[in-house]
Amino acid sequence: MTIDPCATDAGPAVALFNSLGDPARLAIIRSLTSGEQRVRDLVEHLGLAQSTVSAHVACLRDCGLVEGRAEGRQTFYSLSRPELIDLLASAETLLAATGYKVDLCENYGTQERSV
Repeated sequence: MTIDPCATDAGPAVALFNSLGDPARLAIIRSLTSGEQRVRDLVEHLGLAQSTVSAHVACLRDCGLVEGRAEGRQTFYSLSRPELIDLLASAETLLAATGYKVDLCENYGTQERSV
């Protein structure tokens, strides 16, 4: 797949990256790369509140990134698109190649800046 440099509508890509930009949603996606899990499993693994995990899983499901499989009274969630694993791997490669400089970025970084 190639990127169209003439594409004018970046909206869908912005929405995709915004959906992955929340730390809780990204943690859920990363956790689901190892296989399907219930909300309870994600709560235990990530240490987040059940309501937080449920809300973020619902968001990711509405975005088409996660799907649920009912089994009795339980729902097992998994990545709906295996390309997400490739996207995360590419992001890790890019971060390593840039020395994680984006983390120090004045506008978007997460590191505290010393004055």
